[in-house]
Amino acid sequence: MNESVLREKLIEQGADLVGFSRLGKSPIIGQENLIYAVTIAVKLPDAVLKTIDKKPTMEYFHSYRTANALLDKIAFLGARLIEKQGYNAFPIAASQSTADDKSSYRGAFSHKIGARLSGLGFIGKNALFISKEYGSKVRLATILTDMELKSDMPIIENGCGECNLCVKTCPAGAISGIPYSENLLRDDFFSAEKCSNHMKTYKDIGRGSVCGLCIKVCPHNRLK
Repeated sequence: MNESVLREKLIEQGADLVGFSRLGKSPIIGQENLIYAVTIAVKLPDAVLKTIDKKPTMEYFHSYRTANALLDKIAFLGARLIEKQGYNAFPIAASQSTADDKSSYRGAFSHKIGARLSGLGFIGKNALFISKEYGSKVRLATILTDMELKSDMPIIENGCGECNLCVKTCPAGAISGIPYSENLLRDDFFSAEKCSNHMKTYKDIGRGSVCGLCIKVCPHNRLK
């Protein structure tokens, strides 16, 4: 099974974008052979994103969670497909948090890093992955594997330019405006703690609600 066949199978399951990359090392302790990543992206509905105005909405909250559930299913099925070819496969959930240090606001693996290395897009000033086709209106999941995979797309460097709409819009003041660089730590340009603390103010929308204002204003999204 090559990259084209795997991409086709994942798109059949509901993925909008699929990319492949080789990591420097495996993020999974004890499984150093999992150095290849399959990035899966699902697009959020334009009409739902339009409902966001100064604060998130229940409609956006439910779409966000539904997209995560779909991604988890696609990643799980994709991992099973890879295993049937005789390789190891490790699905990483769309939304994740570490069990040992929740204050770090990190998961087992950064979907954005894999997506960037695959050539599907770049990481913006808002610390979101911004795809070429759909901007930042996507959710991501990943499959780690020892099946050799190659990307057929070059890595895209920062595409935000001089735009600072997300910086001006962020109600938490979490976005510094410093462009992403692989040499920077996330905290050097984006405060996940400020973002997380602000999202807790939306308790009326739902437990674990999300903001979405930086997605709404991003010009790469081109809402229909």
